[in-house]
Order: sequence, then structure tokens, then C-alpha cells
Amino acid sequence: MAYFDVFNGDADGICALHQLRMAEPLESTLITGVKRDISLLKRVEAVDGDELTVLDISLDKNRPALERLLDQGVRVRYFDHHYAGDIPKNGKLSAVIDPSAEVCTGLLVDRFLGGKYRVWAIVAAFGDNLDASARSAAESLSLDENQLIKLRELGIYINYNAYGASIEDLYYSPTQLFQSVHSFKDPFEFIAESDTFKRLQAGYAQDMEKTKALRPELESDKHALYLLPAESWARRVSGVLGNQLAQDAPNRAHALLTSLPEGGYVVSVRAPLATKTGADELCRAFPTGGGRRAAAGINHLPDQLFSTFTAKFQEIFA
Repeated sequence: MAYFDVFNGDADGICALHQLRMAEPLESTLITGVKRDISLLKRVEAVDGDELTVLDISLDKNRPALERLLDQGVRVRYFDHHYAGDIPKNGKLSAVIDPSAEVCTGLLVDRFLGGKYRVWAIVAAFGDNLDASARSAAESLSLDENQLIKLRELGIYINYNAYGASIEDLYYSPTQLFQSVHSFKDPFEFIAESDTFKRLQAGYAQDMEKTKALRPELESDKHALYLLPAESWARRVSGVLGNQLAQDAPNRAHALLTSLPEGGYVVSVRAPLATKTGADELCRAFPTGGGRRAAAGINHLPDQLFSTFTAKFQEIFA
């Protein structure tokens, strides 16, 4: 029997798997990728009797591969908070899926484990820009405000590392980052002792400094749309910048369109934090689009669809 762990390369996916494998240690094949690389199940070569754990990737975007694996006799345990569509009815599938706007996969795993490693679920929620949910989860722990600030920074830095067009854009591959995180049971020890944390902290500060020169192409009290250049730093900050803008203006929707060298854009959308809805509806209207209600994206928006996207963005968040 072989074990496979398939997970999103962002803070939520990494922290969800970290919790699970602290509770259930085993040797597994790790399959992950950059934030936008979510069609991961097609890379799994498993056979009858193997076991697969999937964390923080859309079932809807992986449906054909999931059905293939189930038909081959693979047992699958699925934790996720993205839009799933119809969940297959199969005795070999155990699905813990909740697309509610206030949860992330790390919090779903926390529920499953009865809060055993809740501090890492808090990191996951902060990384997913769910500050209220993170603080709510922290109420059961004896954490002071300074500790919560440190956990929030950690979540942001792990999430920041996931964004890029390829692994080469990142400071660490998601596999490397998971392995670094997984060597620490206590996140505060990771923050204090890990060179990985220090490198991400410095890289984040340098990249975010460059964003200060950005100005919106479209701006109103309801929306703001930014264009970012086709540069590695811009690809790295697109997600965390969207989260920061959402925090700074919670009644406004934000779209960040990062130019691609081959033409077109990669798109990050944040719904207003006041409503946390509409981002997935917007992005699923375009090929390669998907996500969740509060935060979604499009892997490739062709140049000729720019005006269509802009109109739809303003319509949905009117």
C-alpha cells in the first residue's frame, strides 16, 4: 500500500497537511505546486488499495481524475473549502467539504482533529485572509495580541511564497516549505529559529515595498482594479497584496491583473470583506477561472477579454 498527500502549496494547504501529519504520522508521496496549480490529482499514479489525502484543491476542478482514482480502487479522503459541485457518491471517498466564507481547509482539519493542533489552523486562517475566523479559533487558546500578530505574519509569509507562474518564481518549492514547517511542532519556534522564516520575511518586505508605486487603473467606492507588470516580484505579491487591499478597504472589491510574458493576465480577485461573496462567480465566468466566494482567480485572461472582465467585475460588485 502506498500513501499520497496532495495539497495546495499555499498557507492553508501546508498548514492543513502539517496538522494532519502531526496527528497521523506516515511516509507519503507529496504532490503539490504553485498556488494556481490546482489540477493536481491527474499527477497521482495510485493503484487499488492505495490511500490518498487531498487538501485545499477544488474537487470540481479535479473531478475526472478523482473519479478515475476511485474507479481504480483508491481510497480518498478529501478536505476542502472551495466550490465542489456534485460530490461523487462512492464508498471509497470520504469528503469533508464546506464552502462557507468563514472557513478554510486548515480549520476543517482542526475540526476533524478536535483542535489538537489548533495553533496551526490559526496560521492557515490568517494566511487565507480570514482574520476574524483566526481570532475566533484563538479564543480557546491562551494567546496574547503579540502572539496573534506573529501567527498572522507567519500565515502571510507562507501564503506569499505560493504565488508565481512557476516554482522558479518562489523562494521555496511548496514541498520544501512544507518539510521545513513540518520539522517544527510549535510555530513560535519556527518563527524564532528557522532561516526559512527569516528569508520569507525579508523577501516579503522587499517585494511589498515595490507595490507602493502602484496606482489603480479603475477606482470607485465599490471597486479597484490594478495592473501589475510581468515581473517575478509582481507575481509573488499578487495574492498577498489583494488580501492587504481587502483589509484596508473592506467594502470594496479588488482585482489584480498581472501581465504574463506570453500575453494576457493572471487575475486575483478579492470580494469585499464586508460580504465575502462574488469572487468565485466572477472568475468562473471565464476559462481557467475558479476559487471561493471571498477570493478567486483566473490563471489566464486573454488580452481580448480584458474589457469583458472589467465590465463583469463592475457588474457583480455594483
